[in-house]
Amino acid sequence: MLIVQKYGGSSVATPERLRSVASRVVATRRKGHDLVVVVSAMGDTTDDLLKLAEEVVQHTRVVARHPREADMLLSAGERISMALLAMAIAECGERAVSLTGSQAAIITDETHTAARIREIRADRVKQVLESGQIAIVAGFQGVSTAREITTLGRGGSDTTAVALAVALNADRCEIYSDVRGVYTADPRRVPSARLIPALSHEELMELASAGA
Repeated sequence: MLIVQKYGGSSVATPERLRSVASRVVATRRKGHDLVVVVSAMGDTTDDLLKLAEEVVQHTRVVARHPREADMLLSAGERISMALLAMAIAECGERAVSLTGSQAAIITDETHTAARIREIRADRVKQVLESGQIAIVAGFQGVSTAREITTLGRGGSDTTAVALAVALNADRCEIYSDVRGVYTADPRRVPSARLIPALSHEELMELASAGA
């Protein structure tokens, strides 16, 4: 069985959590499954990088002023996570290879900071799987048709995981989160937020397109 697993920023926020994710990945691998793992940036790394850029530029609209360089900067967060997770998996006794969005051939349009995936060729990912290794792919990013690094916007790592699952014809796509489902608001910020028991695909698509 081919499984795509996605781990969000809170799941890989600390060395201890990274090691925990590595243990879960290795346990899944040792059940005989092929694995592609998509990771987000650690914790608040993306926000911290944005704040750093604002301090350097001395302007709060740094993404709008420097969209190409913002993508170059923000894509670094996921690259850190993927490399560290590959190391942690290796320490657990399994082989893993980390790949950037461009190495995984996630092809996007030319829109910086909010790119759309056009296609995923995934030849390199398939080669990694065929060699018996675990593929760790940086979420949230790709490479444009103009060969520029692009990012997919908020929630981009989930998009990466689902798109890879489709491109690879995976048997299952597992999205790991620190919340139980879709809420009326961010439950980490709004204590009164309620869990929504069911939503249609159309409602979810509308929420996602609005930035949820």
